[in-house]
Amino acid sequence: MTSAKHIVIVGAGPGGLCAGMILSRRGFKVTVLEKNDHVGGRNRPFQVDGYTFDTGPTFLMMKFVLDEMFREAGRRIEDYLDTVRLDPMYRLQYDDREILVSSDRESMRRELRRVFAEGDAGLDAFLDQEDRRFRMLYPCIQRDYTSLTRFFSWDLIRALPYLAFPKSVFQNLGQYFGDEKLRLTFSFQSKYLGMSPWECPALFTMLPFVEHRYGIYHVMGGLNRISEAMARVIRENGGQVLAGTPVQSLELDGRRVRGVILEGGDRLEADSVVVNADFGYAMSRLIPPGVLKKYNPEKLKKRDFSCSTFMVYLGLKKQYPLNHHNILFAGDYQTNIRDVFAHKKLSSDFSLYIQNASVTDPTLAPPGKSTLYLLVPVPNNTSGIAWEAEKEAFRDRVIETVVKRTGLTDLPSHIEVERVVSPGDWEVSENVFQGATFNLSHKFSQLLYLRPRNQFEELDNCYLVGGGTHPGSGLPTIYVSAQLSSNLICRKFGIPYPEPAPLVDEAG
Repeated sequence: MTSAKHIVIVGAGPGGLCAGMILSRRGFKVTVLEKNDHVGGRNRPFQVDGYTFDTGPTFLMMKFVLDEMFREAGRRIEDYLDTVRLDPMYRLQYDDREILVSSDRESMRRELRRVFAEGDAGLDAFLDQEDRRFRMLYPCIQRDYTSLTRFFSWDLIRALPYLAFPKSVFQNLGQYFGDEKLRLTFSFQSKYLGMSPWECPALFTMLPFVEHRYGIYHVMGGLNRISEAMARVIRENGGQVLAGTPVQSLELDGRRVRGVILEGGDRLEADSVVVNADFGYAMSRLIPPGVLKKYNPEKLKKRDFSCSTFMVYLGLKKQYPLNHHNILFAGDYQTNIRDVFAHKKLSSDFSLYIQNASVTDPTLAPPGKSTLYLLVPVPNNTSGIAWEAEKEAFRDRVIETVVKRTGLTDLPSHIEVERVVSPGDWEVSENVFQGATFNLSHKFSQLLYLRPRNQFEELDNCYLVGGGTHPGSGLPTIYVSAQLSSNLICRKFGIPYPEPAPLVDEAG
């Protein structure tokens, strides 16, 4: 019987919880194991003195994907979450100008005309052509690549001309926009994948497109509420979510996964195991030595991983009139990017993301107060940067940059709560391999069939979810990875499941 099939999920991050939500709905016995006291992984909250912060993701794009995941779990998202569509989506600040970016086409036209000499001449072509690209590529995102037969599909053949190989996102945008800063307005989203727009494959031009087509959302209470809602659904469906329960390793019988061994030595048997731990960490720490060939620790070091992030979370005794999302570009953005990805060093002039969510969401801070979330893209830990020595000084540079670029001169005197997370902290405290917060990079040789597969190719009874497997990093694609792995598990045990929903036509 279906109820006898036990699925153990290692990690209560977005992918693990989404898979647990879907599988528990389909009748499986589900146990989710999480080492932290809160669910969510890097999507969990932390709370200090009345302030609430999201650890990682701060906005939701492609909300229709999350809507679909809740429907697959037999739920309506609006019964669990209060979402707000943001317009403008964000403020981009260059060294000589700024622009408010909107998903409303007419508002965007006006801003482009106001800010750039070439105005909105390329906007319609961008939206129309990238719409076609997205519609061709989206079925490839929804497809598992467990075999070459699944890879060489009609969906992929139709999509091949839209891959725009070997162009980069920045090069691809040249067909629409001339001004370099205007192209940056539509290419900085490569950072969502931890990549440079000069290196990120052109197919990922769909990232800025989906923002402009479908908008971006804030979840009231923070995006951590998504993970809390998913855990609630799992429990409502009879599953278990066990926080504070770290896994020591997978338990193997040859190459077959039989279950997991918990820290302390207890064993938990499973019919299949879903691994939601960081991919590099899982391969190097959760699987006994000598088992893996393709992804053993030595070969992992030869793979390309994303950049890292330096984080400063501030609880402030004051509210500031900043936009909800703000990106401050370095004066020489291309040099900054080369420093992060090629030279693996800290830039003297860096780019910075600021989230001022309290301007939208009063639940995140005590009355009259606010939260600021600061993120600086920095090299991952292959850089050799000694973060314990650099951390305090770099934190001061981040605060100084915010003050200088925003004019919030009294900011330092209003800091009531503070937390700093460096790439070293990501690796040591959060089990993020190389501190690469966006996982394996998304170059062509690490995509689709060439990315670690949802039905993991090196072990039996083992499935992957999260940013390290197909389709890749980012909340929507992580949710899709959970859907794919859930469907593969159902296929294995002969359980019917619905095909992924086709792309919606209406915005939102």
